[in-house]
Amino acid sequence: MAGRSDSTVLAGARVVLPTGTVENGRVIVEGTRIAGSPAEGVGTPWKPPTDSNRPRPPAASTPYPDAPRTIDLTGHWVVPGFVDMHNHGGGGASFTSGTVDEVLTGVRTHREHGTTTLVASTVTGEMDFLAERAGILSELVEQGDLAGIHFEGPFISPCRKGAHSETLLRHPDPAEVRKLMDAARGTAKMFTLATELPGGIESVRLLAEHGVIAAIGHTDATYEQTVEAIDAGATVATHLFNAMPPFAHRDPGPIAALLEDERITVELINDGTHLHPAALELAYHHAGAARVALITDAMDAAGFGDGRYQLGPLAVEVKDGVARLVEGNSIAGSTLTLDTAFRRAVTLDRIPVEDVVRSISANPARLLGVYDKVGSLDPGKDADLVVLDADFALKGVMRKGEWVIEPELA
Repeated sequence: MAGRSDSTVLAGARVVLPTGTVENGRVIVEGTRIAGSPAEGVGTPWKPPTDSNRPRPPAASTPYPDAPRTIDLTGHWVVPGFVDMHNHGGGGASFTSGTVDEVLTGVRTHREHGTTTLVASTVTGEMDFLAERAGILSELVEQGDLAGIHFEGPFISPCRKGAHSETLLRHPDPAEVRKLMDAARGTAKMFTLATELPGGIESVRLLAEHGVIAAIGHTDATYEQTVEAIDAGATVATHLFNAMPPFAHRDPGPIAALLEDERITVELINDGTHLHPAALELAYHHAGAARVALITDAMDAAGFGDGRYQLGPLAVEVKDGVARLVEGNSIAGSTLTLDTAFRRAVTLDRIPVEDVVRSISANPARLLGVYDKVGSLDPGKDADLVVLDADFALKGVMRKGEWVIEPELA
């Protein structure tokens, strides 16, 4: 891993900003933060200071001591670091059951694929076990390795349980929701709930009052029940289309309610397995890029390979990159990384680059309450960025000014 330079100029790339793409742009990094952007001199090479009061270098051949390192990224893209708000593990490690070192292995694996901000998601388990995990994961949030905790289960519907153990499911009792919030010590960012279950609406209100995202997912709700949950404060659809009733013209169910309401951000898993391209296009068309968050829903095998794994108490077989339960054959998370999701969205789904950047960086950062630090390449934010080549393959990753993967350029 390369170290951090005090000052670096990334020059010549297509730089994606909130206002659009700048051709032949540059991003200036000083220490851990972005100090400048293309607006401060698009395509203009750095020149040494000319102020007569500045001391001259001791010899003509000696560079100026404050000269930044310049990296020519002509023909490449520079985009903000990716923000994954729904991720269960990677690199062979589980966020639900792994040791601290194993969790960090998973975090590093996803960083190497461009995810510079990551929320650790749990799966259904016993309440005391989940509370214990919350304590462990909260320490990693506090030291800056994770951006928060997402509890997916146990408060979900047995009718739409997916890869969750049915014997451990329970109704979303607000007291038990509060127990997990307390165990997380202020680091809980999101709960996925089947809000139609007893206690669901009360739990949504509790989460909203405490600034925690209430996400509707693994649900068998009707259209009307979903609208009630949104009105109570739910703001996210957990992996839209998956683990919920399909749309029907006389019984539109949760999908229609979640797509039509401007208060809802819809998670999408763009791995080619969870969604047909037409479903992805439908979501972008009806929700708009401002309301889509591309996620991985990754499990241990992400960035690791095929084989047998555990997802909570359930055995999973990963074959050809697709994770399914050994018993029942249900899809069990994904092996997706966000660089692949980005590349698919642009090259296969033909979604504009700027819209993909919003979905994979800015939107989840806003939802998580960290957009003041990450999610765009604005000056003053953390120097979290991804370098992609002309074909949108990942070539470099920087986090807080330090190269996780330094671009190897000819």
